[in-house]
Amino acid sequence: MIAIDGDRLLADLDALARFGACETGVDRVAFSAADVAARRWLAERMREAGLDATIDRVGNVIGRDPTARHAVLLGSHTDTVPRGGRLDGALGVICAIEIARSLRAAGAAGGAIGVDVVSFQDEEGTYLPFLGSRAFCGTLDAAEIAAARAEDGTALADVMAAFADGPEPQRLDPTRHLAYLEAHIEQGPRLETAGRRIGVVTGITGIRRFRVVATGTANHGGTTPMALRRDAGAALVRLAGWVHDRFPALGGPETVWTIGAMAFRPGAANVVPGEAEMSVEMRDLDVAVLDRMEAALAAEVAAAGRGGVAVSIERTTVVTPTAMAGDVVAVLAEAAAAHGETPVRLPSGAGHDAMVLGRIVPAGMLFVPSIGGISHNVAENTASADIVLGCAVLAEAVARLCQRLAVASR
Repeated sequence: MIAIDGDRLLADLDALARFGACETGVDRVAFSAADVAARRWLAERMREAGLDATIDRVGNVIGRDPTARHAVLLGSHTDTVPRGGRLDGALGVICAIEIARSLRAAGAAGGAIGVDVVSFQDEEGTYLPFLGSRAFCGTLDAAEIAAARAEDGTALADVMAAFADGPEPQRLDPTRHLAYLEAHIEQGPRLETAGRRIGVVTGITGIRRFRVVATGTANHGGTTPMALRRDAGAALVRLAGWVHDRFPALGGPETVWTIGAMAFRPGAANVVPGEAEMSVEMRDLDVAVLDRMEAALAAEVAAAGRGGVAVSIERTTVVTPTAMAGDVVAVLAEAAAAHGETPVRLPSGAGHDAMVLGRIVPAGMLFVPSIGGISHNVAENTASADIVLGCAVLAEAVARLCQRLAVASR
């Protein structure tokens, strides 16, 4: 087994959390001053681990084992949501650095298969979701970068100037990077509820989001008879009720859906809404389930246009489900067993960089429990013992995977 240094791992997580510290969490959105400083700090930690580290023009920090022709890539992201947690993404990057450092200390670096480390930029989507991993995988074009804006209107192209002296975005090389592994907090309650310490991800959910708009006529709320109203708000309230009533029968055991935003316009207590808008999001690993739910929603929207109200629907986001590689899932489960843990195999309901890389190279993810299931919140936390165990399991999985890949490449 690779012997990691748990105290050093936890100290590095604490050190990284000081960049953008916010109460008990972190506010380190992509390209902020805290994010830029953290990335330069990460590059130094990678160099101390014996890696050749660079920060490319999109802000990805990539450390390469200079002695290896092939490598397993480890990492995650270190940007956060506003007022976010200290472990989301950061856990995977610091675990990766600790494993690379431990390999070097043990004299195990320089084998047939090495370890490379990456901190991807803007996984959270302040400017563009999965910016760093998409640039790394070559699925991002210049037009998207030129058009991308933060909510405050700041252009991505402008903030990228912070890394203008870096090389062009580095690219995934499938001939070098034979697999990708990512450790992450679960960001949900399942492991904690089950009393288990390790989760092995079987796949990453597909996501579909929709914008639903109802258009009627704004009118006086006191003088317009109920039978004569063209109430856009009432139309969407009825539709929202239908979603929550019907989706349980249309979805599967892992399906989730959310009506996360609803607005009435003009938005006054004494005015019948002339326009209303809501978002509908659905997530599942099964494309057929998503297709079925989308078709039913579209049919109900078409039927909702009555009483002088027109209702329309627009699909705004499509994320294809991504299965994790079966052999990598098996290695992660074996590594957990080697540490005396029986892992929970579970899907990820959140998107991750592993989803982007998993479409090109074999990928796998390991989860550790989130206390209270809380994430994207300054209260986000995981027990220190679970963090150390998660890193040790990942290190064991890396050792086993490198050994098997070395045999296969002979």
